[in-house]
Amino acid sequence: AGVIHTDFEKGFIRAEVIGYEDYVAFGSETKVKEAGKMRVEGKNYIVKDGDVMHFLFNV
Repeated sequence: AGVIHTDFEKGFIRAEVIGYEDYVAFGSETKVKEAGKMRVEGKNYIVKDGDVMHFLFNV
């Protein structure tokens, strides 16, 4: 998490991850979530090309 930004090292909670292809295919974040295509990943996740991510953290 600290590779992305130093603030994430201390307060990282989780990352919500959607593949770009799923995002385009379903047309919205809400529809991707409804289809069960969103993943929740921890601090050791290795980001892949095409990942669309929301980072949850507390500083």
